[in-house]
Amino acid sequence: MASLAAGGECLALSSGKHLISVYIKHDREPFVYDCSKAEQKPKENEDKGADGGSEEKGSDRILAFAFSKSGRLLALTDDNKRLVLFRTEPSWECISTRWVVRRCTSLAFTQAEDQVLVADKSGDVYSFSVLEPQRPGDLKLGHLSMLLALVVSPDDKYVITADRDEKIRVSFLRSPHNIQSFCLGHCEFVSCLFVPPAYPHWLLSGSGDGTVQLWEYESGRRLQSCNLKELIVTQPADSDTDKRFAVGRIASSPDGRHVAVLCESVPSVQLFRVEKGTEGQLVPAETLTLPHCAWDLTFDPQGRLWILQESRDNPILLYSYTQDCWKCEVEHAELRRAVEVLRTRWDTLQDSVGVESRFRHLYKVNFDNMASYLQKKQERIQQQKQQGGKKRAGQPPQSNGASKKAKKMGKAEPVAQASS
Repeated sequence: MASLAAGGECLALSSGKHLISVYIKHDREPFVYDCSKAEQKPKENEDKGADGGSEEKGSDRILAFAFSKSGRLLALTDDNKRLVLFRTEPSWECISTRWVVRRCTSLAFTQAEDQVLVADKSGDVYSFSVLEPQRPGDLKLGHLSMLLALVVSPDDKYVITADRDEKIRVSFLRSPHNIQSFCLGHCEFVSCLFVPPAYPHWLLSGSGDGTVQLWEYESGRRLQSCNLKELIVTQPADSDTDKRFAVGRIASSPDGRHVAVLCESVPSVQLFRVEKGTEGQLVPAETLTLPHCAWDLTFDPQGRLWILQESRDNPILLYSYTQDCWKCEVEHAELRRAVEVLRTRWDTLQDSVGVESRFRHLYKVNFDNMASYLQKKQERIQQQKQQGGKKRAGQPPQSNGASKKAKKMGKAEPVAQASS
């Protein structure tokens, strides 16, 4: 699945094993990084499996990437367990390639940009130094379930993690064994987290249950829950969209006035307006209907909304907020630059076309044993009725008295001899 992020004067996107950075402010050649050509892990340091053999080699597919707050740094991780750190200004430069213990699912920079935190599929969070780019990672905390999302609070006080078991944990960054709170309320895996920069005490969470929930994360108190199934027009009823309606991305404009939510495999984006008050509230605003399913979205520093979609002709859309509504830009120099780059490199994005849902195997599986039992019982009764009917059809007619007497005597009833 392709991903999109904005940082500084660049739009960066990943698809398959490639990272592409598009300069939207200037007519410059894009930066392209191919993980298949990245540094390989020394054989003597390769991880061993439980049976003593080497772990299965990955496909160099990028699993996650993120910009730092200033946009001057970017980190990515792939399924060959690399953590690659880049400097983006004045030009792109690879600073280091390090190795993680398990394949990672999410990563985030601290606000001070001195650490990169990575969450992996085994439930652990490691910290990697930015100032010492060759230093190995340090284990910070662990969950009992796969981690799916990770964010750091704007004051670098807390690290917030979410896992497959519906838990959101708020831990102290400097001493992660101290847990400040839990945010509990989702009934499926928590797929994404977001702390709006304009509201540093808030946390927005999205889940496989199709809801976006607003928290005061320091106390673990839920302020609001929005059911997206009631807001977004879904696909026909014969599809499984109603059953599996996972939130894939939550983003906020820099001023905090607008929140955009993208659900996986749904060709629309739900926008919310943030109302200021004693506690604040998300108010449903517009629903942007898209011509194609969107892969990802992001806001740029100017507050414009960029949407990456599955279309060769229009791979990326740009929306601006004017006159109390969101307007799709058609003729814009920055949009033109981005579209031209992505069209010429569509073969790279083709790796994400038709890729199955990344949340497909995370949903709970419910077993209805009673329904299966009743079905088998009904089939057994029908079979017995059919067999009983065949037996009665093959026996000669006889009186009840003669039959009972024959059974009692243990003898067969005499057959009348035909007269000669």
